[in-house]
Amino acid sequence: MNYIRIGLTALASFAAYFVLGGLTFAVPWFRNEFLKYPGVYRPKEGQLSHMPAGMIAMFVAMVALAVLYALLYQGGSGFFEEARFGVLIAVFFACTFVVPNHLNLNIGLLLTVQQAMAYSVEWTLVGITIGLIYKPA
Repeated sequence: MNYIRIGLTALASFAAYFVLGGLTFAVPWFRNEFLKYPGVYRPKEGQLSHMPAGMIAMFVAMVALAVLYALLYQGGSGFFEEARFGVLIAVFFACTFVVPNHLNLNIGLLLTVQQAMAYSVEWTLVGITIGLIYKPA
């Protein structure tokens, strides 16, 4: 395992996650859906004040994913190997975060579906980014 490549991979996937997430969640029809649940989600100021801790946690998660990719890589066909890894992350995330949020939080089905779609694209892109940056020897 190459620790320099893991670090670079974590940085690149962290950037990809936040760029795509920023673009996705800034779309008015998506952002407005969150505004329907002020009792569930923090106001913008509260979210921004907690952002540094969230960014640190997300970077640690990207390091963990880069290590998993390095350990699991089987020498597949490049892009498809990376996309497969991203799709598996997306399925894991949808089943451990999006669906439980719908069950536990007082949010509507539309927001749940929007989150599932957005995070699926986002995590697939993260998997592709990880594979593109971390090139096993």
